[in-house]
Amino acid sequence: MEYIEIQDEKIPALGFGTWQLKGEECVESVKTALENGYRHIDTAQIYGNEAQVGRGIKESDVDRDDIWVTTKVWRDNLNKQGLKDSVNESLEKLRTEYVDLLLIHWPFEEMDLRTVLSEMNELEEEGKVRNIGISNFTPEQMKQAERYSDSELLTNQVEYHPFLSQDKVLEKCREKNMMLTAYSPLARGDILENKKLQEIGEKYGKSPAQVSLSWLIQQNNVAAIPKAASQEHIQQNMDIFDFKLTEQQMETISELAQGDRKVDPDFGPWS
Repeated sequence: MEYIEIQDEKIPALGFGTWQLKGEECVESVKTALENGYRHIDTAQIYGNEAQVGRGIKESDVDRDDIWVTTKVWRDNLNKQGLKDSVNESLEKLRTEYVDLLLIHWPFEEMDLRTVLSEMNELEEEGKVRNIGISNFTPEQMKQAERYSDSELLTNQVEYHPFLSQDKVLEKCREKNMMLTAYSPLARGDILENKKLQEIGEKYGKSPAQVSLSWLIQQNNVAAIPKAASQEHIQQNMDIFDFKLTEQQMETISELAQGDRKVDPDFGPWS
């Protein structure tokens, strides 16, 4: 495993995403991921699986303190009345006294960002949250969030894969000593059919998915959180630390970006 060392934290660069994982499948997938060396688990209130993620962690043989756990607050709870109550509920479901990282899941116009970040800062002071961050924020929104938070923001979690450039967000993250966490790093599976990724993979005996994940984590301060349900894919996604892409290969992959966004809800901040 490789790590990102930033803001006095050491975060596994490859995490395990749990979006769309439900019930026993989620519990077993989290346990399998931990058995295969993952130490970074990502969930969210809206996923409806925090309790199953918590069970998977609890039933594994890995100590809680050795696992980086991220969850995200959904829009309905991004207010003074609901935020702390919802986080306390998340902690209960996750069977933990704290989360390593708490994120605002999506920005939206009606949200009082100053109040939300103030509540998150208080949760940090209480020890229930060790770091805070944001998700799906544009560079301009990142500036505003930074102004309103008393503590440093650790990450902006955004969709990022070879078909979608996030150069502007990444530039802002590095400027502010933040990391970028890439969700949907395999473009919902679309990268598997790309001939250039296939050709690069053949040179190393790797799949397009493994090439794409390596491309992400070889970038400075970028983490990736692919979701996988089967043991085969969980293992394959972890098997990316025995090869390095060349600078030319990194550039070739970067040139695949065509603005192909897979996650674009009506309330998203992108025009």
